[in-house]
Amino acid sequence: MQLKIMPKEKRLSAGRVPLILFLCQLVSALEVPLDLVQPPTITQQSPKDYIIDPRENIVIQCEAKGKPPPSFSWTQNGTHFDIDKDPLVTMKPDSGTLIINIMSEGKAETYEGVYQCTARNERGAAISNNIVIRPSRSPLWTKEKLEPIILQSGQALVLPCRPPVGLPPPIIFWMDNSFQRLPQSERVSQGLNGDLYFSNVLPEDTREDYICYARFNHTQTIQQKQPISVKVISAKSNRERPPTFLTPEGNTSNKEELRGNVLSLECIAEGLPTPVIYWIKEDGTLPINRTFYRNFQKTLQITQVSEADSGNYQCIAKNTLGAIHHTISVTVKAAPYWIMAPQNLVLSPGEDGALICRANGNPKPRISWLSNGVPIEIAPDDPSRKIDGDTIIFSNVQERSSAVYQCNASNKYGYLLANAFVNVLAEPPRILTPANTLYQVIADRPALLDCVFFGSPLPTIEWFKGAEGVALREDIYVLHENGTLGIPVAQKESTGTYTCVARNKLGMAKNEVNLEIKDPTRIIKQPEYAVVQRGSTVSFECKVKHDHTLPATVTWLKDNRELPSDGRFTVDQDHLVVADVGDDDGGTYTCVANTTLDTVSARAVLGVVDFPSPPFDLELTDQLDKSVQLSWTPGDDNNSPIIKFIIEYEDAMHEAGLWHHLTEVPGTQTTAQLKLSPYVNYSFRVMAENRVGKSSPSQPSEQYLTKAAEPDKNPTTVEGLGSEPDNLVITWKPLNGFESNGPGLQYKVSWRQKDGDDEWASVVVANVSKYIVSGTPTFVPYLIKVQALNDVGFAPEPATVMGHSGEDLPMVAPGNVHVNVLNGTLAEVHWDPVPLKSIRGHLQGYRIYYWKAQSSLKRNRRHIEKKILTFQGSKTHGILPGLEPFSHYTLNVRVVNGKGEGPASPERAFHTPEGVPSAPSALKIVNPTLDSLTLEWDPPRYPNGILTEYTLKYQPINSTHELGPLIDLKIPANKTRWTLKNLNFSTRYKFYFYAQTSAGSGSQITEEAVTTVDEGKMAMASRQVDIATQGWFIGLMCAVALLILILLIVCFIRRNKGGKYPVKEKEDAHADPEIQPMKEDDGTFGEYSDAEDHKPLKKGSRTPSDRTVKKEDSDDSLVDYGEGVNGQFNEDGSFIGQYSGKKEKEPAEGNESSEAPSPVNAMNSFV
Repeated sequence: MQLKIMPKEKRLSAGRVPLILFLCQLVSALEVPLDLVQPPTITQQSPKDYIIDPRENIVIQCEAKGKPPPSFSWTQNGTHFDIDKDPLVTMKPDSGTLIINIMSEGKAETYEGVYQCTARNERGAAISNNIVIRPSRSPLWTKEKLEPIILQSGQALVLPCRPPVGLPPPIIFWMDNSFQRLPQSERVSQGLNGDLYFSNVLPEDTREDYICYARFNHTQTIQQKQPISVKVISAKSNRERPPTFLTPEGNTSNKEELRGNVLSLECIAEGLPTPVIYWIKEDGTLPINRTFYRNFQKTLQITQVSEADSGNYQCIAKNTLGAIHHTISVTVKAAPYWIMAPQNLVLSPGEDGALICRANGNPKPRISWLSNGVPIEIAPDDPSRKIDGDTIIFSNVQERSSAVYQCNASNKYGYLLANAFVNVLAEPPRILTPANTLYQVIADRPALLDCVFFGSPLPTIEWFKGAEGVALREDIYVLHENGTLGIPVAQKESTGTYTCVARNKLGMAKNEVNLEIKDPTRIIKQPEYAVVQRGSTVSFECKVKHDHTLPATVTWLKDNRELPSDGRFTVDQDHLVVADVGDDDGGTYTCVANTTLDTVSARAVLGVVDFPSPPFDLELTDQLDKSVQLSWTPGDDNNSPIIKFIIEYEDAMHEAGLWHHLTEVPGTQTTAQLKLSPYVNYSFRVMAENRVGKSSPSQPSEQYLTKAAEPDKNPTTVEGLGSEPDNLVITWKPLNGFESNGPGLQYKVSWRQKDGDDEWASVVVANVSKYIVSGTPTFVPYLIKVQALNDVGFAPEPATVMGHSGEDLPMVAPGNVHVNVLNGTLAEVHWDPVPLKSIRGHLQGYRIYYWKAQSSLKRNRRHIEKKILTFQGSKTHGILPGLEPFSHYTLNVRVVNGKGEGPASPERAFHTPEGVPSAPSALKIVNPTLDSLTLEWDPPRYPNGILTEYTLKYQPINSTHELGPLIDLKIPANKTRWTLKNLNFSTRYKFYFYAQTSAGSGSQITEEAVTTVDEGKMAMASRQVDIATQGWFIGLMCAVALLILILLIVCFIRRNKGGKYPVKEKEDAHADPEIQPMKEDDGTFGEYSDAEDHKPLKKGSRTPSDRTVKKEDSDDSLVDYGEGVNGQFNEDGSFIGQYSGKKEKEPAEGNESSEAPSPVNAMNSFV
């Protein structure tokens, strides 16, 4: 509820005094209830100056209230207006409003005059203002013959309007025959009087339809003046002149305006050139917030003018030939205005009071009093009142003192009339606020609880809170004179029932109201600023939290208006989604959350961006031989500032249709000075780029063909290499058409020997990029240059490059070749370099051919496999990798150039030492018996030396896969079969077998086998099984089980009774050491697990049917060494790498081994 807070207020003191409000005798805030006796009060009346439409009925308003209801009467021009005698005049029932029916008959002019309404009852009479009735008038222009106006250009001109006098005055404007307003400017403008002023005329001012129109708003009619014809003759020379004023005339003038109106001052000057108007106030400054310039500064307006705005105002007209000024003396007068208007006064019998009427004006107004519409001087005498100028003092009033008093303040510019009654009543208090009114207020905001009361004498007001009726004694409350209780900052604890009590000497009244404090509405997630590209989708989030007892609505606005009715806008509970965003969607979006008590809002700005629009209006200026200025007009940046412009060109002569990047300029530039090449038919286009991306290219500019010139550059990538021993091939990268700079592009090719004294030889060629010089010495350095030329001239002197004529094969083989064998797989080769002249080309390196000598078994082969290694540069040594141990090798060395290889050096032979052998090719176990196994094997495929012996190691594997002791056996090298005797029957053995040379042991091969089963033992086991299946044996076992079950039951019963089983006692006394827990150091248990080769065979051997195991062959490769055919070497010729075969680890010897990776060792650790 919106409550009016009275300006006067009293705060509760900080003490413990009960909260009581003592109101003063001024009871302007009190409204007398309509059920109580009271004098009339005018509630509605027509304006003082009432202009009526003569085409409609006249309605003069006069409404009043009072108890008893008042009666109404009217005066016309100061005399009683008897409405009963005029059939056209009626009065509305229960009202004083007059209706004069002039639409059926009668004229409005008949009722023109001054009317006043009087409302009267037994307690007094109230009167209205003097209402002046005047019908509006919109007369026609008088007919007149207007002669055409002919004048020379540059002269001043005033076209008069002089509209007919209307009521109210018309609005003036100038138009042509087509009802188009005539354009106005500093040179041509309309004055306040409606005339059209020309400071100087121009030939284009010639026309025959200058028409002044007058619009009478009250009757909605427009009157038209006869058209004025103006013809301006062009003068040979317009003579300039200083300004003079067209209006006002002279150097000074006076202006009078009433307080509160708009002050309008006007100065219009003529001159050539057109003068400019300036305004100053001589004795002060112009008010900033109330000063406005109209009509191209020819009119100065000051709104809400006051006496302080009086003074001298000066307008200054100035052009290049001089200045002139005019001073306007302004005087501000004032019709009467209220300082303190009299207010209704309610008194109880015997009380005192006063009516005060104070007004001001210029000149000072005269104050006069009336009683019930009669001048107080001739009104009936009242002993309780006393008049003291603008105040009437009442003392010890009685019921007969009730009356309506009128205060009239008047001067020459107008008057003020106010009615105020004195009503003498004796009434106990009454509270007019409805009982149990519920006030709902948002927390932390002010709360106002109404207690509208009435009583005479004036009651005192007291407020209480709660059912206990505790008086409000805290100083956080505020009491207003109208009885309202104010809580400046309402909190949750402010909720409750409040009681208002009104007392006077005639009685007491009270009323209860309720206050509820609600949680404020908050936007906990506000929409955020967004910038999106045109055509995309954007979402704004607005999450609202509000009091759950208050219904809330969320509304979205765009630029403080409703969202467009467009399907692209979707609103759900917390989001606004805008799809397919366009330029018009940019702006400020506001989320407004409303409840019945509060409103909160949050806003976010949406920026819609896109690629910039392409530039346009490309123009070429300052066209020179090698430069041109390009200018353009930027397209729309689509809300993202342009960062740069990209300029491209097309060469329509050489590469039509292909656009090339030329340059870039900042986004603030719209011109670029472009450097051009000769003999190019240019077209240009421009692209704009912003943060979103690049625009489409602009339309191409006009073509611009530059003049031809000599080439400014020469071919690049010039080289000289011979393809044959007696030639020199000169090549270059030719210029493109853009670089030719003119027609007739050719090349001048020049050459001479570097170390000779020969003159330069040259030739001019065209449309080629190669020239071959024949008959040259072999591999001789040449100086070469290639120069471009065209029909205009030569390019600058080209740079000289060095080349060589063709190469031939080297003539000399490397000498002093010797070999240093490093080990069984590596050898180092050394040689002496050949003389440089014998190479006859670019030295590329040295190449070694080496091969292994074949045995007598392979000599019948036709082809010997040779291996090749190349060592770059001038190396004189290198490493041969991947050799086979215990082998004979032969090699030679050759020098290599760009043409090929030279002759081979004498062959050198060398021998590699022994190495360890590979594993035996196969191992199989044959002829197993009860206590023996026979092993057969094939020798190693690569013995890498002379075999000295074989080593066989073996060990048994029990049923839990544990390995037994390892036995070592040496076998002569010439054996390929061996029988092991005295083995355990039905036992699995694991064998480890490898060969040896003088260099050491080779890789091992493993195998497993089982001896046969003892048939006697098997028969005994069969008999044992037969006994276990006999019936008597099964019965015996069942009896034993039953006995054990009975003993357990007895033991359980004895334990429950607290007794102790004898056997248990004995066990407790003599614990069996064999069943004590085993400590970690007493022994450990393990389970044999093997991987890959070490896994024992289960349920038969996993060996192939021939009981052989073959190791995969592994050949060394030379791919990782040296260069050329077989490999690559390091810079020093050394080979990086290690050749070592992957060997199986030695089996464990008894229990001494601790190697973790071997499953044999793992087994032994548990034995």
